[in-house]
Amino acid sequence: MTVTTSPEALRQRAYDALAAARARTALLTDCVDDGELTAQHSPLMSPLVWDLAHIPNQEEQWLLRAVGGRAALWPEIDPLYDAFQHPRATRPSLPLLSPREARAYAAEVRDRVLDLLGAARLEGDPLVDAAFAFGMVAQHEQQHDETMLITHQLRRGPAALSAPEPPRPADDAAGLPAEVRVPGGPFTMGTSHDEEPWALDNERPGHVRSVPAFFIDTVPVTCGAYRRFVDDGGYRDPRWWAPEGWAQIRRHGIGAPLFWRYEGGQWLRRRFGVVEPVPDDEPVLHVSWYEADAYARWAGRRLPTEAEWEKAARYDPVSGRSRRYPWGDAEPTPDHANLGQRHLRPAPAGAYPAGASPLGVRQLIGDVWEWTASDFLPYPGFVAFPYREYSEVFFGPGHKVLRGGSFAVAPVACRGTFRNWDLPVRRQIFAGFRTARDAG
Repeated sequence: MTVTTSPEALRQRAYDALAAARARTALLTDCVDDGELTAQHSPLMSPLVWDLAHIPNQEEQWLLRAVGGRAALWPEIDPLYDAFQHPRATRPSLPLLSPREARAYAAEVRDRVLDLLGAARLEGDPLVDAAFAFGMVAQHEQQHDETMLITHQLRRGPAALSAPEPPRPADDAAGLPAEVRVPGGPFTMGTSHDEEPWALDNERPGHVRSVPAFFIDTVPVTCGAYRRFVDDGGYRDPRWWAPEGWAQIRRHGIGAPLFWRYEGGQWLRRRFGVVEPVPDDEPVLHVSWYEADAYARWAGRRLPTEAEWEKAARYDPVSGRSRRYPWGDAEPTPDHANLGQRHLRPAPAGAYPAGASPLGVRQLIGDVWEWTASDFLPYPGFVAFPYREYSEVFFGPGHKVLRGGSFAVAPVACRGTFRNWDLPVRRQIFAGFRTARDAG
């Protein structure tokens, strides 16, 4: 599908994306006091106030300076909010802007950006063509919103956020097949600027990839299924673990997903300040790549490769083309997927039948990020754009690919080609998985 949009429609899309991201940033930061904003709730994460100023600093650098050619508003703070200069654990020691100063800075930058958006030519230069830079900045803010939501999950104390429960499956999810066969052969993986103007550099270029036939789980692995692995002694048996994973769980005494604890004869979990029984029918969450890989081995299966995941999510066997999303080319709605922090948990396995792929695989978009077996590597013909530090510096065997997005991901930052990556030890992220097996 090639996206052709008028300048007026592009401007409105960019305006809406920027406004939605800023509203979510406010929701995540206005719900706690200044003490909570400046505290570091975990050495794994920045203080919320760092994100509160980093977001407009990046917006200023890319839109006001790079696109608009404007002078820097506050150049001396650039080093403070450079994510590559300062690891998260050390950011509380920096002379950061106060919450009041960060909010005032963000408001000033946004006012000037909206003036720029109203006058900018959205064609020609690759940075502005189809409003790419504006879309990139909106996606960046939403990605930090997800990071801030992770910080909310890690913080102690009473809940600061609330949201309605996600929908139950609209049909008989219990009758779904356990797995779906995906035919072998070629398909188009990735995308292009013409097809997906706001796609980021690691999603490009589109290229033909071929995979043998395979089976993939119809739904993500549930807490109930994962609990059987835990109860069967999965965390005490080195047979299931990659050597680095076995060393990691032994070193840290890990025996269950993050935030789980066994108490009073049942498994409980802490979720955004609330302690509750672990729901058996919900996709498992807060597991590392090593835990996902160990479960898959225990179950006699494996994690899907990134190419297998994308073929299951996008390939239409009738037309032979790759869709933007599992359900088609239309933008996601609340009927398709659990996205955008509408809910503060994954929906039960089997939900969102309207979001199923042509082959019948469900919940490929939203609910939980899904670990794949693949290292984060460039596609053939990859070109870094607009800066190496977005993707290129992370390529290699140190990072594993996650696909599909979680309930914490905004629609603007989630599509069938979107690639996420992280270290295989990461557990605080909203990650789960599904398994696969060869078709034989």
